[in-house]
Amino acid sequence: MTPVLREIVDHKREEIARAKAAISMAELEALVAQEDPPRNFFAAVTRHPAPDHTAVIAEVKRRSPSAGLIRPEYDGNAFRPEAIARTYHEAGASAISCLTDERFFGGHLSFIHRIKDAVPIPVLRKDFLIDPWQLWESRAAGADAVLLIAECLTEGELIDMLILAQQLLLTVLLEVHEMDNLLKVRPHVGFPHPSYALLGINNRDLSSMQVDLNHTLRLVDLVDDRSILVSESGIRSARDLAKLREAGVRIVLVGEHLMRQADPGAALREMLNGKPA
Repeated sequence: MTPVLREIVDHKREEIARAKAAISMAELEALVAQEDPPRNFFAAVTRHPAPDHTAVIAEVKRRSPSAGLIRPEYDGNAFRPEAIARTYHEAGASAISCLTDERFFGGHLSFIHRIKDAVPIPVLRKDFLIDPWQLWESRAAGADAVLLIAECLTEGELIDMLILAQQLLLTVLLEVHEMDNLLKVRPHVGFPHPSYALLGINNRDLSSMQVDLNHTLRLVDLVDDRSILVSESGIRSARDLAKLREAGVRIVLVGEHLMRQADPGAALREMLNGKPA
């Protein structure tokens, strides 16, 4: 792991220990039992009504370790994740990604229910999930899907998490940053059930934090099923969407670019409806 990722994961272990001390597994299971069935995240993003359609997972993101607070008005209680999600849905988002990490990204687990109460589309919990406990926690919080980052998990841990996620009816977005991790996880994509698994290629270099959309295009030939491939980070325009479609990539996750705009929903609408230059 890079130093930044190591710092986040180490903090996450402390956070998990505190959470386990605060609530018993039986209590967590009871909370899960009270939740409605998850919305079908996989179907929402793999369904394409037209040949030129790209499914956008639009992200609610307040800050990041590299950028800090993305916009001044996102500080404090003025941040309204449900309002942003509503503009995304109205603009044509297929699903929502919600940052729930508090320390590094300014998120909160309660954001998931706030968003789901505001929009009918499914919601992904984006966080650093390294313990099965967090999958139960995600389901209890109303998440329909979860992010698993290959760089944060051993192969054995990843398999265990995939099995439990499917048992909890959670779609998994399995994210890789580098080619070696793509090769490591490739045999497990779609395990134990193909309709619960998506593969994400993140275009951000974790060492330099630089973003390069071409990273997806360089790795795409290593992906057996491009219909489940999600390109993450560095997507800013209709031209970028068209470029990825030409390579067979029709799902994207877009966050920081949209959140930097005064009206994230309008920015998404322009991206989806604009003509590639």
